Amino acid sequence: MKVIVTGRNLVITDAIKEQVEKKLGKFDKMFNSDVEAHATFSTQKNKHIVEVTIPLKNGALFRAEGTTDDMYQSIDEAIDHIARQMKKHKTKIEKRFHSNDSIRFEEIPDSTEEYPEQSIVKTKRFGVKPMMAEEAVLQMELLGHDFFVFLNGDTDEINVVYKRKDGDFGLIEPYL
Repeated sequence: MKVIVTGRNLVITDAIKEQVEKKLGKFDKMFNSDVEAHATFSTQKNKHIVEVTIPLKNGALFRAEGTTDDMYQSIDEAIDHIARQMKKHKTKIEKRFHSNDSIRFEEIPDSTEEYPEQSIVKTKRFGVKPMMAEEAVLQMELLGHDFFVFLNGDTDEINVVYKRKDGDFGLIEPYL
């Protein structure tokens, strides 16, 4: 696995780079060599944030974030979260992508945790009207929701605005 380490307004030391490569190295036996892992480091006030993303060619994505007062603890937190994701979703991904060989499931240990079967319990239908992203944010805040689906007036495509953890807003523009 290839590890790509970047820093946002932060200089990455060799020790930090070696630590994240060592921790992600334990996943080498689970993936083919052409898989890339992206580790992004940043700081906000006294918090050290590590985001780890492992996109696979079949569309699966493992992503985790660790936020602590220490950069090395943040690395450990993010890697532990990735490992839990792999264990939890092993059977779901295996069934869905059994013909793809970009992840080797026999190397992922079986989870002893029991997870309840999840199903869709409610379906909502609603009409969408063309609006700008700023208007969609206002609608979302008026409704008190964390996200809002709308028809973008500029592109005539369905978009989603959402509230981010940092209090700002995000816009999702899907494409085919």
